[in-house]
Amino acid sequence: MTIAGPSTIAVVLKGYPRLSETFIAQELRALEQAGLTLALYSLRHPTEDRSHPVHAEIEAPVVYLPEYLHNEPRRVFAALWRARRRSGFGRAVRAFLRDLWRDPTRNRLRRFGQACVLAEAMPENTGWLYAHFLHTPASVTRYAALIRSLPWSCSAHAKDIWTTPDWDKAEKIEEMAWLTTCTRYGWEHLRALTDHPEKVMLTYHGLDLARFPLPPQRDFDPEASGRPLRLLSVGRAVEKKGYDDLLDALALLGEGPAWHFVHIGGGERLDQLKAQAERLGLSDRITWLGPQDQTRVIEEYRKADLFVLASRIAKDGDRDGLPNVLMEAQSQALPCIATDVSAIPELIEDGVTGLLTEPGNSVALAQAIAHLLAAPAERQRLGRAGYERLLAHFSLEACIAPLKERFGLPTRPATSAVA
Repeated sequence: MTIAGPSTIAVVLKGYPRLSETFIAQELRALEQAGLTLALYSLRHPTEDRSHPVHAEIEAPVVYLPEYLHNEPRRVFAALWRARRRSGFGRAVRAFLRDLWRDPTRNRLRRFGQACVLAEAMPENTGWLYAHFLHTPASVTRYAALIRSLPWSCSAHAKDIWTTPDWDKAEKIEEMAWLTTCTRYGWEHLRALTDHPEKVMLTYHGLDLARFPLPPQRDFDPEASGRPLRLLSVGRAVEKKGYDDLLDALALLGEGPAWHFVHIGGGERLDQLKAQAERLGLSDRITWLGPQDQTRVIEEYRKADLFVLASRIAKDGDRDGLPNVLMEAQSQALPCIATDVSAIPELIEDGVTGLLTEPGNSVALAQAIAHLLAAPAERQRLGRAGYERLLAHFSLEACIAPLKERFGLPTRPATSAVA
């Protein structure tokens, strides 16, 4: 099913804007530029004091739903009172009660309250709902779509796939018009949950290369100028990013070329990581920059000699999909070391476009880092190969074409987004 006509599409987001979700922002801007009229509905207010340049370019208005129902009781009860008169309200209540029986939590109650507010906040010319993330945002979207008797679709990413119960995912896929996900790894899992696998579409996020400068002319033998090699990682300090493994690996490097590590990102484990670095005697060789906008992140990609990401599967099943930061690093021909987990091998072929190591194996990671620190020609080769693969298979224009088609927009032939 595709969208017909000029109606508004309600886009439901977990939080907006968010520095860690550049891929969503670039998609929204591309869909606007292609002619869609969007309205954004966020379940949370922003928690960061900065945003990316692309956020300022997005024209769609943003409505913030009540993050906690008890903070806006009048708004919630007013929406519930109006929503009860809608023809689809009974269907929504029945779906909600079935879900509540299996998931008797306050979060489930909150989702239904937010859905009522969403259903009444959307203008009458809303013709479609589209959620980013298959867990909470999709639940709110589903209930609101039932209340308003409207079709809906969803984009699934990483944590939302692997921490949502299978029954919940399967029922949502059954009810929505279509689902897109950004990795073959997730695509195969989601297709296996439904009798309608044709509903599930593989659409890599891709990278808007127009927002990135051409790769710099790197000095691949910085020791000759007396400066340490610059290692960079960009990501939130959370379990699935494996930064404790990376610090352990750095502590194992021992003798060899001088190096300095730069980390960009916030996150709940940041203080723990700084304490770990202190215990390992690494503090004077690490710079913690905290969250940064895309302009500063690009500057750091261009100054770096090597990009490292030590992703792993967290204890609760959370894991990366295909981290956008790897594509961003490759856009600057920056050689990458990552782990063989989730969908990362869909972008990085070990020894060809980067190096892959076993997740959670600090010794193997240290060996890979030490190898590339001492091999400037190898860094140059891998950086160039990664850049060329990115151009061929992961540009935004190629990757967003199937999504535009689903939204009923004209597309032009492009290189396949599937590697």
